Amino acid sequence: MKVNSRGGEESLTERQRYLLTKLLEDSKAVNVHTVYKSQNELAREMGITRQALSIHLRKFKEAGLIRTGRGFIDLTDKALQLLEVKSVDAFVFIKVKPQMRVEAYKEIKKILEAEKIYRVTGDVDIVAIVDQTKLSKFLKKVSKVEGVISTSAHVVVEKLKE
Repeated sequence: MKVNSRGGEESLTERQRYLLTKLLEDSKAVNVHTVYKSQNELAREMGITRQALSIHLRKFKEAGLIRTGRGFIDLTDKALQLLEVKSVDAFVFIKVKPQMRVEAYKEIKKILEAEKIYRVTGDVDIVAIVDQTKLSKFLKKVSKVEGVISTSAHVVVEKLKE
């Protein structure tokens, strides 16, 4: 693979390829909200000094609410959860042991992270709709429900029609 930031070509060493592959394997796909404004511009819009904004941003960064770089500020999933901003939907398909369906359904209905839960026909028993920011917590709770055989989560990449 040959790539560089100026549009030219440059070969990756085996170690670089290994590192990029490792980073990809360890990465987590997230829904990112990015601000492309200077801190001066943000401070001016908010009616505060650049120094005051900088103090707030540093505290946000230390708390894991934002990531910053040259010319951008990303709000993290943690910030979106605090603001109760819905990210994207995830569909969780759940299979349950037939003889344990009644009890399992009762327990799954109690899990607050699910926005909607449907009993369906076909290869799975339940389809739950969960906000992506709550998906991990939902899956941990569902996995503890007696009778659950398997789960399969699918995060929405793009809405094709509303």
